[in-house]
Amino acid sequence: MPLTIATWNINSVRLRILNVQRFLKEEKPDVLCLQETKCPDDLFPHAAFEELGYGHRLVHGMKGYNGVAIVSRVPFTGTAIHHRCGKEDCRHIRAWLDAGDDPVVLDNLYIPSGGDIPDPKQNVKFAHKLDFYREIADWFGAAAPKAGARKGRRAIAVGDLNVAPLEHDVWSHKQLLDVVSHTPVEVELFGRMVKSRDWIDVPRRFVPDDQKLYSWWSYRNLDWRKSNRGRRLDHILATPALESAITAYRIVKDTRDWDKASDHVPVLATFAV
Repeated sequence: MPLTIATWNINSVRLRILNVQRFLKEEKPDVLCLQETKCPDDLFPHAAFEELGYGHRLVHGMKGYNGVAIVSRVPFTGTAIHHRCGKEDCRHIRAWLDAGDDPVVLDNLYIPSGGDIPDPKQNVKFAHKLDFYREIADWFGAAAPKAGARKGRRAIAVGDLNVAPLEHDVWSHKQLLDVVSHTPVEVELFGRMVKSRDWIDVPRRFVPDDQKLYSWWSYRNLDWRKSNRGRRLDHILATPALESAITAYRIVKDTRDWDKASDHVPVLATFAV
């Protein structure tokens, strides 16, 4: 069956619930992963998703900051909440999607943005980001198939990973080398995470590395389309076991023009599972 998964940093699910509902009605993904929900669990707008048929939900949020959620039409066979770097700051959840005999493991991540100063000695937020990447790479690596084994589990990792790893994932590689999200140390650690499970960069299977590809445009750009100073911070990764199942991807840029828009836009991928 086709399985479409979307990821979107919504920048407050309650503030932008009408946009989320509009997106679900128009795009109809099977699963939507949200980041930066900024909503404690008891205030999550469950009814808005229930009305649209997203009857399976895993939420992990806090007041005013961070927060992740998975809403799905596909049943879960299991769920888990993970804490990273000794903190309980609502950045990582996992669901096993009921997709035949072999469930698809889905991780939804909101990796720290890292603040403004790209120096872990001067900026504890940046240090936290680097530690998070090191920890998640080791964690993913521990689940990787051993040498000579089969391709391993069908797994997908999505979310606002807050790194634009490639030269054309940013509007100016040269000007952003010293800007958090595109510094060499972040790119190196992103690569380490990818290598840990031989993750496939799904959108870049369709868009060559030498072409620009963005999912975020700053609120500071009043005419974001004209300036087009974007970055690709939102990602969909898949393990080699799903390589032949990847069938489509899409970035829905028009949501950036909607009323009360998030500065991120949704990224979708479809798999034949």
